[in-house]
Amino acid sequence: MLVLIQRVSQAAVHVDDEAVGQIGPGLLALVGMEPGDTEAQLRRMAERLLGYRVFADEAGKMNRSLRDTGGGLLLVSQFTLAADTRSGMRPSFTTAAPPEEAERGFNRFVEICRENHAPGVETGRFGAHMVVSLVNDGPVTFLLRP
Repeated sequence: MLVLIQRVSQAAVHVDDEAVGQIGPGLLALVGMEPGDTEAQLRRMAERLLGYRVFADEAGKMNRSLRDTGGGLLLVSQFTLAADTRSGMRPSFTTAAPPEEAERGFNRFVEICRENHAPGVETGRFGAHMVVSLVNDGPVTFLLRP
């Protein structure tokens, strides 16, 4: 499992010109599922995502987490994150979880995040062609692994 997080002042996901998820200040998280991702890994990643300190404190240092700020969380499934890009000029997706497994894992990850982030969690639509827009705040971007 990989999660690419971006600190945003706003972000939205559209499917067929319909906004299916949108947030104000918070985190946009692109989620790539890998074969065999476990419940423990999903829980660990949710804990890291909600607790990762990427927001400024009073001194301007990144010492505050999404949990601390109560900001928005927009989760978007993105299987291309799990691609194998080590050789050649075309990515291989053999390192990404098969669609059914990825959807189960992603949906469970969303549930865990919703259970642990009262301000709310928005999502894209699994398997759909999505248009993701964001205003990156910083820019601040990190790749998390469980």
